[in-house]
This record gives sequence, structure tokens and C-alpha cells, in this order.
Amino acid sequence: MEGSEGADRGLRIAFCVYRGNPFSGGQGVYTKYITEALIDLGHSVTVFSGPPYPELDPRAELVKIKSLDLYRQPDPFRIPKLEEFESVFDLIEFALMSTGAFPEPRVFGYRAGRLIAARAREFDVIHDNQSLNWSLLRLHLDGMPMVASIHHPITVDRRLDMRAARGLKAKFGAFRWYGFVRHQCEVARRIRTILTVSETSRRDMATSMGIDPGRVRVVPIGVDTTVFRPLPGVERVPFSVVTTASADVPLKGLVHLVEALSLLVRRYPRIRLSIIGATRPGSDVQRLVDRLGLRERVDFLGKVSQEEIVHLYSASRVACVPSLYEGFSLPAIEAMACGIPLVATDGGALPEVVGDDGEAGLIARAGDARSIAEQIARVFDDPALASSLSHHARLRVLARYSWKSAAISTVEAYRAAMAESVSWSTGQVVDEPAPSPLEEGFSAAGGGQ
Repeated sequence: MEGSEGADRGLRIAFCVYRGNPFSGGQGVYTKYITEALIDLGHSVTVFSGPPYPELDPRAELVKIKSLDLYRQPDPFRIPKLEEFESVFDLIEFALMSTGAFPEPRVFGYRAGRLIAARAREFDVIHDNQSLNWSLLRLHLDGMPMVASIHHPITVDRRLDMRAARGLKAKFGAFRWYGFVRHQCEVARRIRTILTVSETSRRDMATSMGIDPGRVRVVPIGVDTTVFRPLPGVERVPFSVVTTASADVPLKGLVHLVEALSLLVRRYPRIRLSIIGATRPGSDVQRLVDRLGLRERVDFLGKVSQEEIVHLYSASRVACVPSLYEGFSLPAIEAMACGIPLVATDGGALPEVVGDDGEAGLIARAGDARSIAEQIARVFDDPALASSLSHHARLRVLARYSWKSAAISTVEAYRAAMAESVSWSTGQVVDEPAPSPLEEGFSAAGGGQ
């Protein structure tokens, strides 16, 4: 840990993410860009990541934390071979998965905590990107400065998935899967400095996770405006709608956008929807498309490159973020940076991000297909409105959402956390101890989540 000279030199940051690939969702995108921006400011970053591993700036050190990788494609929920089991943590990981739980944040913590503890003198601060596990908390309670990012309260995902589950078996499966939420809330309540991306998330974390809002700093994330930008010479296809969903889950509201498409198709016979992101075969979205006879009007594109996303935004008439809840929304600001007219819902922080004055994007009611359809129709029918939305969206992103400003605010949080912490070198325990990994892991495997 740094001494009094720390303010005059770059910080040494141990950045932790339990799955870091950008295609794994927002936490992977955040890892890629915030670590690069921190390095640009003169700090050194070591990323401890479980699989799938992140794409990083070559100046960052990547420590790959091996796991059983039980959810990897094309064989999710796989049964490992006997020779793959190398430690008690592998047994815990498999036991949790076998009982319907999601083990990754927990077992990542066991492995990462040991590695960081062995190298503790090399770092000034730990940045935990949403794993929220007991093992990293233990280092923090022993005096090592730590900041945690919570992009939005996972309790919202649990509530919406439980509501969408059909039948007792599905509801119990969702309940078991989200068993990790309880311990993540308990961990989060003990961390002294938490970063989140919006005032909405800050407020909702206080009410649904029991986190003291005084411990939470709002640091909006950014977008690379040199990548996400309007492409000159690309003509917009009439009556084309594009949406990006990091996951095929109820939270993302794709079913309501498909329902909106069915309301618009008679008025706009040439309408077409492109969905960026993987959808599960037989999911609610896929079944709804077939039931409404929209298969010829919906393109499921799967995972595509950034360059392809930018081209789709430039070639489409409207982008839509139909989510029931967002703590921020990278797809929203990426679309805005590309200058495409945006329709978003009032779910969570979206009005805060997009702006609720109607200049940079139109706001529909979350979960209301008719409201979404009405706002899309406004863009189709009013070229002047579409042009104004495009212009102001790009301006709003340039003014508010840069990775450099996010990194500067993050470093301020690091230094505040360091100033508040007891010196790591004393080994003094400053709060109640966390359970041991073995006790906590086997308790959870037995249903104690």
C-alpha cells in the first residue's frame, strides 16, 4: 500500500471481474474501457479475471483465474471430467451449479482473494467489479482499501425473473439461481466505498439492497466516441428499427418491443426489426415472434462486432431500448453517440441517461407496447424530429459520457477509500470478520444461500 508519496505517483490497482469478456455484458465493456482510461491517466492496472477473459489494453497485466467454466458455449451446465477437479474450490463450484445456484461470483472470490493477498504489497487499492464476495471483503475488513462497482441492483433482476417464471418449478429454479443475491447484499453493506452509474441506481440500491446511500458515489460511465460515431455516406433504411440486448431476459423488455412491432406492421408494411445480441432458442421472445407471424420481419443477429453495430446504427431509422429497468444503459449512449434517433423507456435510469426533455431521445412507458409503438411512429412520421433527435443525442454524449471523466472520478474514489482505510500493513481487523471460504461455500451448496 502506498505511503505519503502516493498522491504524487500513479496508483497500483488490482481490478477484479468474475467474467470479463465484453460479449459477457456490461461488466466486460466496463472492464475494457475503464482500465484503459485509468492507464491513460498514469496508473497501473492488474486485472484478475475469470473466464471468459477480457480484452484489455496491452499495458494492463491480466491474471487469468482458472475455473471449471461451467457455462461456456456450446456446452453450458456441463459435467466436468474427473481430472478437471484440482481444488476444493472446484468441488464447491460444481456443487453449487448442480443444485441450481450460480457459483461464479463466489468461487471467483475464493481464488482471487488468495492471489491478491499473496501480492498485497504490490497494490494500493482493490476495485471489485460487481463480484461482491466474502473473500475480497475479508481483505477490505483487514484494512486493504477497496472500491466496488455495482452497476444496478441485482435485486431488480431477481424480482423481474421471478415474476416472469411460469409454474412452481420455474419459480423455484429462479429463486435458487438468484441465491447469491442475499450474500452479495450482505457484502455490499460492509464495503465503505461503492461506485454506481446513476442517481437512480444509487437510490434503488438503498431501498432494495439496504446499502447506506452515503457510501455510494455516482460515476456515469462512458462511450468511445471515436468508435461509436455517425458514419458519413450511409443511408438509413426506411422503417428499420434496431435494438441491442446484452441478455435474453425479461429485464431487457424485448417481448414488449416485438409486441410494438406487431402494432406497427399494418401502418408500416416495410417495417423491420434487427436484434443485436444472443437470444435463447425457444425463449419467450422467439416464441412470440412465431406466434405473431413476424419471423420474416425480425432479424436475430446474435453477437456482432463493434464495427457492425456502428454500421447498423447508421443504417437504421430508429434505435430502441425497451428495458423494464436499467441502472444506466451502454446501448443507449452507444446509439446516441452514433446519432441515431432513440426511443427508450422510463425503466430505471433511462430518462436520467437519455434526458427526459425529449431533445436527445423519446421516452415510452416501460412494459407498454403501445407506448413504444407510438414513439417509434413519431420518428417515422416526422423527419425534422428525427434529425433533431440525432443531433442532440450526439451532443449529449459528447458533453456527459466520456471514459476519461469516469476514470478521473474513479481515481478520486480510490484516494478517498485509501484515506479512510487502516493501513494494510498493520493487519488490524476493523469490522466483523467474514465467513471462511470453506464454511460459506459448503453452507451454500447445502441450500444455505
